[in-house]
Amino acid sequence: MLARRTELAVGVEPHRDVHWTQVDIADRPWLAHAFEKLRNLPRPVHVVHLAAHYDFTGQNHPEYQRTNVDGLRNVLDLCKELRPDTFVFASSLAACAFPPPGKPLTEDSPPDGDHLYAATKRIGEAMVKEYERWFPVVIVRMAALFSDWCEYPPLYFFLRTWLSKAWNGRVLGGHGESAIPYLHVRCAARFYERILEVAPRLAPGEVVICSPDGSVSHLQTFEAATRAWFGRALHPLGTAKVIARLGLWVMEQAGRFRADPPFERSWMGRYIDLKLDTDGRRTRERIGWEPNPRLFLLKRIPFLLENLRANPLEWHARNLAAIDSMRVEPNLALYHLLQEHDEEMLRVSTERFLDPKDGAILRHYREMDREELRWAKRQLFLQFRNSIRTADRTVFRSYCRELAARRHGQGFTCDEVCAAMALERHVVLSTLRKDPRTAKLVRDVDERVASTFAAGVDEIQDVFEEFDGFRPAGVSDGAPASPATPPPSP
Repeated sequence: MLARRTELAVGVEPHRDVHWTQVDIADRPWLAHAFEKLRNLPRPVHVVHLAAHYDFTGQNHPEYQRTNVDGLRNVLDLCKELRPDTFVFASSLAACAFPPPGKPLTEDSPPDGDHLYAATKRIGEAMVKEYERWFPVVIVRMAALFSDWCEYPPLYFFLRTWLSKAWNGRVLGGHGESAIPYLHVRCAARFYERILEVAPRLAPGEVVICSPDGSVSHLQTFEAATRAWFGRALHPLGTAKVIARLGLWVMEQAGRFRADPPFERSWMGRYIDLKLDTDGRRTRERIGWEPNPRLFLLKRIPFLLENLRANPLEWHARNLAAIDSMRVEPNLALYHLLQEHDEEMLRVSTERFLDPKDGAILRHYREMDREELRWAKRQLFLQFRNSIRTADRTVFRSYCRELAARRHGQGFTCDEVCAAMALERHVVLSTLRKDPRTAKLVRDVDERVASTFAAGVDEIQDVFEEFDGFRPAGVSDGAPASPATPPPSP
């Protein structure tokens, strides 16, 4: 399993048959390193590509190109050597434009949607077909996925509003006929199992649909949710489309002055009362799969809301985590600066580590082969950058746990590894502060860099204490050690 986040971050229990590797698919060298581990896998080998960036801001964020296009290209290029038996590309029904009334989307519908996400999925579908000479390709157009905890951001915000006492708690845009298809994650999991079973008999580049037929409207969802929550279905208030679009624009403009902007954006007004109806009968006949009617959205609404009622803290935490995984933070600018200065930081850091002025505390590092030391530093800076980019410190913490275990086995002391991390922090901060572009990022630089390295050091200390037990400061292996004086902070 290649994933952007750690098992811990996504709540996946470790399993002996699942080998989890954390990687950023847009980082070609690190992805290539991860693919090295896959070359000796027993056949058959299947690659299921689920990685994608999607957000609801309506802005053309660089991650659309970086992840959905460049990252996919990296994976496909590396699969030319891996030669998987099947490459399954997760596209989306949202890649297609809303069909005319009474004419649902089918497997033959073109990916002609006008949303930014749709455009990258159209590019992706065309791209994977370029590689059919090396391995078989299947394109899956998926419905909106939800779970019994919701975990689909638009649906979460709808429910949170409709079940509240907010002024717009009963307001629906237009006639409430805006509709898309939804699929429970359990049905999706079974779909992918089935696809891998039947892939050899599918046509090259075949498009299949992972969705129930039809669609579910806002009005249907509103009635089901209010009935389950209040004991009776409330009567919604429809709004003229022009008024609804104006309201969305006003909410978006007002949100610019709030720390937590509203979910609603003006671009959403284009889709009021449009239906993304779907007809996937051909797929079901081809692969022998059916979505479980018991797991259709309108039948699961009572279970979603029972989870909300019984455990509101976890319900909101899961949904906010789903939102945060898509949210674009200011840290992306910091990430790009780190990437730009990577070679400079690598050079300065290596020189500092090899300088005897830094004392005996870095003795084991100076004894390392120079190229091995540079490689280790390159991996550290890579994991640090990825942690900054994703705003997920577990990325760096997980790396530091592995690093600490390896260094402990090599005879390094905890003081030595922590002093090395302090020096790396010094190099990163010093380099960034010299760049005039960080003038507007001073707070982000100081807070994010310091807190991420602090989290890494804490993991290192945890690992050494697990191996050696707690020892007072300055004591290592039962004997007094040289004073562990890390390099001064800038």
